[in-house]
Amino acid sequence: MSTYEDFRRQICAGIHMGLCGIPWWTTDIGGFHGGNIHDEGFKELLIRWFQFGTFCPVMRMHGCRLPGEEIVNQAGEVREWTGAENEVWSYGEENEEIMVKFIRIRELMRDYTRSLMREAHETGAPVMRALFYEFPEDAVCWEIRDAYMFGPDILVAPVCYENARGRKVYLPAGVSFVHAGSGETYEGGKWYDVEADIRTLPIFLREGRQEYLVGEIGK
Repeated sequence: MSTYEDFRRQICAGIHMGLCGIPWWTTDIGGFHGGNIHDEGFKELLIRWFQFGTFCPVMRMHGCRLPGEEIVNQAGEVREWTGAENEVWSYGEENEEIMVKFIRIRELMRDYTRSLMREAHETGAPVMRALFYEFPEDAVCWEIRDAYMFGPDILVAPVCYENARGRKVYLPAGVSFVHAGSGETYEGGKWYDVEADIRTLPIFLREGRQEYLVGEIGK
């Protein structure tokens, strides 16, 4: 369903699927049922889900959107219905701009993502990784369900509550991280309050890795 509750469940589900040996996983960006393309609340949910989807093993926007149209067969019976438009330009210019930005970020990560897919194929390592998978000695990492590593280098903390413009993020101990929006370095082993307006989300890079993304997340 197109709700924040189901959105949060997808984050946890994706982590679990990777741990269960199923790395080729995705979610319906925006949820499949219940999203009305004219509703401002749904548009915000879609953007937050789209940002999360950029850092999933497979990125796919999919759903049967409202308002729908009934499909009537030759006998005059309603057997099915078709959903509203669901392209990135279906949600207004501002939202289109944000989604196109994240499509481009996904494209920037093409080589990195392919390396993760190769590793998953050869070793079974998940693409979407629980924090404790990379940082097993950090006890805090074993309790976190709403943030994860996209491969070994990129920490993803989706904004998954209605009207939120930031969230608390825990950075695992033992390494430093670079905020992909600002380029600022953060010490690991601490919680941080991280701002994230509707155009972005908290993404942190292991220091010295994948730093070509710095600045792109925050634009």
